[in-house]
Amino acid sequence: MLQKILRKLATLNSLVFLLIFAVFGAIVYGYVAYRLFDEVDHSLRAKAEEFLIVDGKLAIVKPDAVLFDPRIFILLRDANGALLSLYPSRLDQGGSIKELASQVSPGPPAMKRIHGHDYRVYSQPYRKPDTVLQEFGDSFTVQDIIAIGIVDSETSLLRSLLIVIGVAMSIGILIIISAGFYLARRALVPIRNSWNKQQRFVADASHELRTPLTIIKSNAELVLRHPSHSIQEESIRITNIVRESVRMNKLIATLLTLARADGEEAQLNRTAISANEVIRAVVEQFQPLAELKGLALVAELNGELTLKADKDRLHQLLVIILDNAVKYTATGTIVLKGCQQGANIQLQIIDSGHGILPEDLPYIFDRFYRVDKARSREEGGIGLGLSIAEWIVEKHNGKITVESTIGQGTCFTILLPVNG
Repeated sequence: MLQKILRKLATLNSLVFLLIFAVFGAIVYGYVAYRLFDEVDHSLRAKAEEFLIVDGKLAIVKPDAVLFDPRIFILLRDANGALLSLYPSRLDQGGSIKELASQVSPGPPAMKRIHGHDYRVYSQPYRKPDTVLQEFGDSFTVQDIIAIGIVDSETSLLRSLLIVIGVAMSIGILIIISAGFYLARRALVPIRNSWNKQQRFVADASHELRTPLTIIKSNAELVLRHPSHSIQEESIRITNIVRESVRMNKLIATLLTLARADGEEAQLNRTAISANEVIRAVVEQFQPLAELKGLALVAELNGELTLKADKDRLHQLLVIILDNAVKYTATGTIVLKGCQQGANIQLQIIDSGHGILPEDLPYIFDRFYRVDKARSREEGGIGLGLSIAEWIVEKHNGKITVESTIGQGTCFTILLPVNG
């Protein structure tokens, strides 16, 4: 599936870059063509507008400059389509000029190609009062003025530019495809990580669910083998079924919480609360369990701590961390500290347990990660508590860190913004 996504992303990236490259090439080509032909069109219009007939004669300031421009032909056309050039020999030398001029109608400049040459042609009606030209002993009634420019050099330049753009695009396509695959791979990294994480999560969840289901099934089958036994005789197996059912129920509830967290469905009910009240409630909740294990559980609060947070989620956060502290501390003291640091509330849970190995520290917030798997299962742990704790802290825009020394204990530090 990931390879299919990679190909789609690479194709999409390549098409986007290719489109950008093609549009850029078209803009460059269009701009150069516009600049080249705009100058020619300006010259054609200027030459055509210079003609003026006065008393049957051509009145022009610089007739030689107009008529003998090496790139421009000026012709006159009457109502019958007959053409006149003031220099017939030049018209004859043009060869195809007469044929080309016969096809021109008044309007904006246009491109024409005839007999292997490119021309820019322009025709405009002659609307001056005096329209009869007396030249070469004959009369010619002027209806249109036609200006024809040879643009072989311009079209040759544009063809060369088109070849350059084509070669550049051919080379660019290879670069674009390579870049497309590179960018697709870069874009696929978080998708691949998310996919692998999801696959690992599903596999771990399946494994965790399979274990209690197997225990429940095996104990139930053993009970069914002895239908005449009393409940007291089968109390051990029934206890196993109940214990694993409770554990599975807890696992399903935790998985549901994480699924909602991943789907951004779990929302916080932020209100102004007293952190002191939540901390005292959690300490009171764990005090009996701590006393049973011979642990001293102490709360050290520096002043009244108030913040904008979800009270239930904050309680859940402290329960998760304090539960781990009580489970993995054999003797000694567990201290829950609270103080205000600037715009944050700092909470610390410090225990005197056996600590966490340095190689395990980077992974303790990963789902289903357990430092001591055998002991975790014995204590009922499923390796999801700290993942939920991290999510709660992040949801409050806070930060959670852990420091641990083997043989001395572990310290969880939580920073939560006062204003949420």
